[in-house]
Amino acid sequence: MPAPILYCGDTNLDGAASYLAGLMTHFGWAFDYVPSHVPMTRELIERPHSLLILSDYPASQFDEELQKIALKQVGRGVGLLMIGGWESFHGLGGDWERTSIGETLPVEMGTRDDRVNFPQPTLLARDYGIAEHAVLSNLPWDEQPPSIGGLNRVEAKPGTETALFAVPHKVYVQSADFIFEAKKPYPALVLGKQSRGRTAAFMSDVAPHWVGGFVDWGPKRIKAQAAGASAIEVGSYYAQFWKQLLSWVGRLE
Repeated sequence: MPAPILYCGDTNLDGAASYLAGLMTHFGWAFDYVPSHVPMTRELIERPHSLLILSDYPASQFDEELQKIALKQVGRGVGLLMIGGWESFHGLGGDWERTSIGETLPVEMGTRDDRVNFPQPTLLARDYGIAEHAVLSNLPWDEQPPSIGGLNRVEAKPGTETALFAVPHKVYVQSADFIFEAKKPYPALVLGKQSRGRTAAFMSDVAPHWVGGFVDWGPKRIKAQAAGASAIEVGSYYAQFWKQLLSWVGRLE
């Protein structure tokens, strides 16, 4: 059995955190959880973990000294994943740029509000210039690409791998036909490494509202509930994507 996952943010288990917490419970993975308003502690960060997930968890809650402890663990093989949101990356109160963890992520952040909200369909598309990655395998990216509602705007660092792009579209009607015109894509999933540890940044969200239709991606419905959390019901491909991403970053399987 892998060591527990350390999951921080997404408000609380009664809210947005119920999605990822429910999925991890469904997959049979143990985890420690820290709500967005609760500061990280030395006692918790020094416990053995397989993966550190930060999602809508502001940098102000994670003391720089404790970040350095976490990064020593990443150097020894613990995974590091940041998921997008208003308090992720720079966001609106995330402020992870110029922190130790922020500098270790595989993306470059700016110093201004990086939130992008999409009013029209924005598809997740894999990078066809690279070999299919384990994170993306056995999912119908070509036949049924999912859509999202927003993300944090960042740039991939040199030497990393951008596995997914978000491709916004301008949609208009011409002679009763819908015309879709693709616009400049944004990095949506960037993968990297830090010494022996794997790192990843997913710039959209795991829960509403930015997750958009992605949360319902898949022909089957997955019902799950973590202890102390609200029940969730999501699409089977969405669940499979998160299982593959967390498994790869944290070497859980």
